[in-house]
Amino acid sequence: MYPSTLTQLARGNPFSAPLFTLQKAGELETPVQKRRLAAAATAEGDSCEFGSQKYLLLCGFGGILSCGTTHTAVVPLDLVKCRMQVDPAKYKSIFNGFSVTIREDGVRGLAKGWAPTFIGYSMQGLCKFGFYEVFKIMYGDLLGEEKAYLWRTSLYLAASASAEFFADIALAPMEACKVRIQTQPGYANTLRECAPKMYAEEGLWAFYKGVVPLWMRQIPYTMMKFACFERTVELLYKYVVPKPRSECSKSEQLVVTFVAGYIAGVFCAIVSHPADSVVSVLNKEKGSTAVQVLKKLGPKGVWKGLVARIIMIGTLTALQWFIYDSVKVYFRLPRPPPPEMPESLKKKLGLIE
Repeated sequence: MYPSTLTQLARGNPFSAPLFTLQKAGELETPVQKRRLAAAATAEGDSCEFGSQKYLLLCGFGGILSCGTTHTAVVPLDLVKCRMQVDPAKYKSIFNGFSVTIREDGVRGLAKGWAPTFIGYSMQGLCKFGFYEVFKIMYGDLLGEEKAYLWRTSLYLAASASAEFFADIALAPMEACKVRIQTQPGYANTLRECAPKMYAEEGLWAFYKGVVPLWMRQIPYTMMKFACFERTVELLYKYVVPKPRSECSKSEQLVVTFVAGYIAGVFCAIVSHPADSVVSVLNKEKGSTAVQVLKKLGPKGVWKGLVARIIMIGTLTALQWFIYDSVKVYFRLPRPPPPEMPESLKKKLGLIE
C-alpha cells in the first residue's frame, strides 16, 4: 500500500532529496537521504555517514581548531598590519611597524589582542566550516545531482556566503575588542579590560557597529576561500597530480590540500583587503561610519598593508585547510573525492551509450 497523498506532498517539499521516488509503506527510508555530491552510506573505514550530525559537529570542531589556532599564531603580523592601516604615517612598512612596536611595547607588545583573536576566530571557524557543510548539502539537494554538478561553483559560493553571514555575527564582538587593543595604545591591554570599558562608553553597539563592514570583508573572502579551494583541488588532481586521488596516500592528499589552500588564500586577501582597512579604522574611531571611513582613506588608502595581508592570509588559509582536512583524516570522516559528472548527465550529453 502506497503512502497517503499528504505524506507524498510532505516528501516532495523543496528540502527533501530532489530525485525522490515513491516507496511502499513497508519500505522505510534510511535516516539520511542520499547526497548528490557524495554517497550518504558509511564507506569502509569511515567513522560516520556523510552529512550526519556527528559529521557536521566534527566539521565544526575542525573549524574551531583551524581558525582559532592559525589566527592566534599570526597575531604579531596582524597587529602590525592593523597599525599600518590606521596610522600609515607612523608605521610605514612591515619591518618598520615591527621595530616601532618592539621599541615602544617590547616583544610582549606583539602579542596584544591574542585572547579576543583566539575566542573570536574559534567561534567564526565553528560557524564557517560547520555551516558550509550544512548549506552545501542543503543547496545540493535542492538543485539535484545534475545541476549540483553543472553549477558546483555557484553552489560553493552560495554555501560559503550563507555560512559566513552567521560566522561574522559570532566574530564581531571579539574583532572589535581586538582592533581596539591593537590600534589604541594605552586604551586596554587585555580582553578583561577592553570589553567592559567599550560597553561602558558605547553600549552593546560598540561590539556590533563593525558587523556590516565585516560582512563586506569576510563574505567575499570566504566565497573566494571555499570556491577557489574546491575548484583548485579539482584542477590539481586533474592536471597536476600524476595519479587519481584514490591512489594517493593521506599525506599526499594533505599536500594537495595545503597547496590549493595557499592559492585560494592569495586571492582571498586581494578581494577582501579594502573592507579590511575600513574595519580596522572603524573599530578605532568612535562615532564613525563605514562610508565616512571609506571617503577618508581614499582609493589608495584602502590598499595599505596589502603585502602583509597577502603573506598572512595566504599562510593562514593554507594552514586552515590543512588542519581542517587533517581533523577529517584523524576522526575518519568521509572525504568525498572531487565531483565527477553523473552518469545520467553523460548520457544526456552523448558522452556514453
